[in-house]
Amino acid sequence: MDSLDVSLDRPLGGSEFAPKKTYLNTSTCGLLPRRTVEAVVLLAEETADGRPDGSGSFEIVGEARAAFARLVGVAPERVALGSSVAVHCGMIAQSLPAGSEVLFPEGDFSSVITPFTIRGDLKVRFAPLERLAESVRPETALVAFSAVQSADGRTADLAAVRAAAAAHGARTLLDATQAAGWLPLRAGEWDYTVAGGYKYLLCPRGASFLTVTEEAQDSLLPIHANWVSGEELWVNSYGPLRELARSARRFDEPMAFLPYHGAARSLALLEEVGVERIEAHARGLAARFRSGLTALGHAPVADDSVVVAVPGLGDRADALREAGVLLSVRAGNLRASFHLYNTAADVDRALDVLAG
Repeated sequence: MDSLDVSLDRPLGGSEFAPKKTYLNTSTCGLLPRRTVEAVVLLAEETADGRPDGSGSFEIVGEARAAFARLVGVAPERVALGSSVAVHCGMIAQSLPAGSEVLFPEGDFSSVITPFTIRGDLKVRFAPLERLAESVRPETALVAFSAVQSADGRTADLAAVRAAAAAHGARTLLDATQAAGWLPLRAGEWDYTVAGGYKYLLCPRGASFLTVTEEAQDSLLPIHANWVSGEELWVNSYGPLRELARSARRFDEPMAFLPYHGAARSLALLEEVGVERIEAHARGLAARFRSGLTALGHAPVADDSVVVAVPGLGDRADALREAGVLLSVRAGNLRASFHLYNTAADVDRALDVLAG
């Protein structure tokens, strides 16, 4: 941790954040950096004034695409933009042949699972997270799972799942919503990754990201193809598309400019700070919280992610909130989540309230 110049006593990101309460709830929604708020307000004001080019900049949208690509280690041509994880997963689900088997961890996030289960003509199976890799079999077409579980912060064995899928010829869909922004990822190792932008990526709601390998692109149906899906942007406004984009941009939704103007600034901040530094900082805070909980006689879920869940302690959330400490309750767990703007003082404040 010292080699990364990380101190738990001060936040990363400088003056970009000024929360008015002890905010330990990034797994629900990340705080917006000051620069992001300024970018969204500026575009809103320019739109109200009648900006010359309409209501947003494709160039700035391109900056967001490129920044996300760098954060997850792929070329921008492998990144598609959208509005939500559910929409990305829906496109993947609708592209599978009838009868395909899809394997999920038990209790994973609904937006990953439901787009597949509502089809009715797919074979879906569920396995405990710790047995996901060994549950892949030759007839499995797709393994879809979250890198970090929303309900309790458990991390999947990424290497084991990837190896098992490759051994059986299954494709992979990794939901990185609870990981991208603090956990170094190589999205090119997965056929598809999806990430909602409004949590650890610190983007406004309405920005989400899909990565698609070039091989997987060939079997993915762009079911919401639209005027921005063409290889040439401004020649597709009327009539059918002349040619779909040759890159993953063919899977773009028509983007909402306000969140993407903000996303470009948020992702730039994450790049400036560095995901490795954020990981060391947030993991250190989570470890401090787990240790403190254990000392108080509680038993947090065993893991080393930045999300800390405590079974059976969800009824303390209201008391924490009244004391100015914001956490969440998921599946009966009291859930705290740490990011670059948190400090040791935040951890200690939450522990003090729980001890009272």
